[in-house]
Amino acid sequence: MSVEVEIISGRTLEQGATVEEKLTGEYFNAVNYCELSEDDFNSLGLGDGDRIKIKTEFGEVVVFAVKNKNLQKGMVFIPMGPYANMIIDPNTDGTGMPQFKGIKGTVEKTDEKVLTVKELVEVI
Repeated sequence: MSVEVEIISGRTLEQGATVEEKLTGEYFNAVNYCELSEDDFNSLGLGDGDRIKIKTEFGEVVVFAVKNKNLQKGMVFIPMGPYANMIIDPNTDGTGMPQFKGIKGTVEKTDEKVLTVKELVEVI
């Protein structure tokens, strides 16, 4: 089972504080998750520590699922970083910066592993 979502990405304090240390465990923990609404989290049968696969027309990635009671149903948030980069449009329309907001996709529960940042870069 999957749910259709609109993906928003942005900076977080943790992501910004560790951005210069991309191969550390701190950075991995700052960017390896996706926040879902309580409704979507529950409808997918997710629990603490569960993983999800996010798919868009641009790619897919496995991350940890986190419940966020402040998100509306159908909206998800993923911190900027290598995991978000796997699912956003790489086209920058000449601005040098891709769109990080309003990306259509799907989310499903998975047993697949969340790759480390190094493993993810090797896949790219």
